[in-house]
Amino acid sequence: MARDPAARPVILCAGSLHHDVIVDAPALPRADQTLTGTAVRYAFGGKGGNQAIAAARAGADVHMAGAVGSDQAAATLRAALDAANVVRLGVQTHPRSSGMSVAISLPDGSYGAVIVSGANLCFRPEAVVFPKDCALLLLQSEIPEGANLHLAHRARSSGVRVILNAAPARAVAPELLALLDLLVVNRGEAADLLARPEDGLDPALAATDLLALGPAAVIVTLGGDGLILADAAGTTHHPAEPVTVTSSHGAGDAFIGALAAEWARGASLAAAAAFGQTAAALHVSLPVGERTKIDEAAIRAAAFGLLDPVLGRLVEEG
Repeated sequence: MARDPAARPVILCAGSLHHDVIVDAPALPRADQTLTGTAVRYAFGGKGGNQAIAAARAGADVHMAGAVGSDQAAATLRAALDAANVVRLGVQTHPRSSGMSVAISLPDGSYGAVIVSGANLCFRPEAVVFPKDCALLLLQSEIPEGANLHLAHRARSSGVRVILNAAPARAVAPELLALLDLLVVNRGEAADLLARPEDGLDPALAATDLLALGPAAVIVTLGGDGLILADAAGTTHHPAEPVTVTSSHGAGDAFIGALAAEWARGASLAAAAAFGQTAAALHVSLPVGERTKIDEAAIRAAAFGLLDPVLGRLVEEG
């Protein structure tokens, strides 16, 4: 039965929480090379945390399950979840350092990153309580695979949809793939899962071949080239809105969080993917400091052909 479009769907996001250090630099350093950067900033991160906040801003009631350490970074991570109105009763504390990442952002908006998982590897899925009326479980690959498998089994037994963003790339057990309502990967992750070279990869064929491994639907994201959606109805290409990119860092998380909120609200998967694409277009187009203003209303306005006016309004409000 379709959900009330005006209701806020309930989502459980189980995944990583990281304290991010983001450095602006002219290039990625070669081995043994030291470069001079131009700026540094510190941010809330982790694919789990980022997707939870994106889904909350896109109009969902989001519950976060994850793990932080016994350090000052943990307090910062909890405060960021609170500020975004993400329920964090499922965030566990463990006696090690919180997870962190270091990202190098380049002038063209691309980036490279290194993560150190820390307390995320101590996450205990058996301690997670699914919230009442949970419509969707959102997973990524920055917590142990066993945790994802445990939670996916529980979700499936309760009729809760399961999305796995298989990032960063690693092998995914066939048992987990078979429990997924949606698998989301980028071009490189699709190539890795299929043990194929990324160079020359046919994304439509890759999506179809990933679908044959067990998930009910597959999305392969292609950045500015849009995405491929494969499900029982066939394989389709969905172009992206052309925008001027400020930085692509976090665009995938913005896309998936918004998609999850809209799909849990009762939209078709294709419509939810389009909603996610609009959120990602806003994300990459705005200065980093303005991205907190991307909410459900802004995404809906931009989706109705008002992307440029919405961008202008959000920047002016800053």
